[in-house]
Amino acid sequence: MSTDITPFTIAVPEADVQDLRERLARTRRPAVDPGNGWERGVPADYLTRLTEAWADDYDWRAAEAELNAHPQATTEIDGQTIHFIHVRSAEPDATPLVLLHGYPGSFVDFVGLIGPLTDPVAHGGDAANAFHVVIPSLPGFGFSTPVAEPGWEGTRTAKAIVELMARLGYERYGAHGYDIGAGIAGDLGKYAPDAVIGSHVATDPMALAYLGMIGEAADDATPEERASIERLRAAAEDGTGYLRLQATRPATLAHGLADSPAFQLAWIVEKVHEWTDTRYELPEEAIDRDAILTNVSLYWFTRSGGSAAQFIWEAFHAEQDWGSQSPTPTGVAVFATDPVVRRTMDPEGKTAHWSEFERGGHFPSLEVPDLLVADIRTFFAGLR
Repeated sequence: MSTDITPFTIAVPEADVQDLRERLARTRRPAVDPGNGWERGVPADYLTRLTEAWADDYDWRAAEAELNAHPQATTEIDGQTIHFIHVRSAEPDATPLVLLHGYPGSFVDFVGLIGPLTDPVAHGGDAANAFHVVIPSLPGFGFSTPVAEPGWEGTRTAKAIVELMARLGYERYGAHGYDIGAGIAGDLGKYAPDAVIGSHVATDPMALAYLGMIGEAADDATPEERASIERLRAAAEDGTGYLRLQATRPATLAHGLADSPAFQLAWIVEKVHEWTDTRYELPEEAIDRDAILTNVSLYWFTRSGGSAAQFIWEAFHAEQDWGSQSPTPTGVAVFATDPVVRRTMDPEGKTAHWSEFERGGHFPSLEVPDLLVADIRTFFAGLR
């Protein structure tokens, strides 16, 4: 196996860009539209407006140039191509930090954090808060495609990230992640306990409910807490159709995601709507519209909608490593917080670093980056 690290530049062929526009222009709309609400999924009129904006207003080449402004590379680990951004801070004592995205995200989720993390002085911070930043694309996502073989899920990916950080020459480093990335970040210490100084994870009540991690109400729960638990569980029951399909029939789903950009857009934007800050009515009010379209474009151009779904299938069918726990410190940041989260996940308050924020949601790096950066700085300040 080669251990070479090869510089990488995004260069989507112009024919693919034109093909996307043509497919969007030929989008077939549903024959029946039950209304403009989101309770049955993405409304037809909303998706029509967004597909038109994607075809006519969005500039992939500008997004591509912005992404290429950051040094990228690929390397082969365990037979799989791993793509990543790697930006070293000018501060000599900076702490290496690997940022791990979730679903339905990608490495682009964290591009806006590169400046504040690597150059804190220029962004209202102290030089002591500087990080060297590594942002991988998880196997099956973005340019870590195609997937070389079955079996790529959280545990195997965590081991690959350990190898990646060692290959980059980092002997001690921290990790941050959300969604799938949170699980991987939390597992890194199992496989590199002497290297991982701490894992910082971001989450939100809805994501925890989707994963079945919001437990039964305690005997002494207040009526308000019981109502919150019921609300979260009902939302999870109503909204996990995407998860069940990806965990059971990802290959069938992959055909539609690879053939129809409108379907790929609807598949992702539904979750953006449901998982971002509920104070906003539309996805682009919580996250910049072009940021949403850049992420969806990445899924489209790399055909990673299907392989990302396969990652979910692998995760649900993999043997779980319940026998070991990471010995490294863990920090938790809960966005769009609800008091029941800590009551059910950490009732004894054993997690030393636990932060809660009323704002934000599932994608804090895109929704409330300032809050996320500040919490990452605080958590790692005592671990350097």
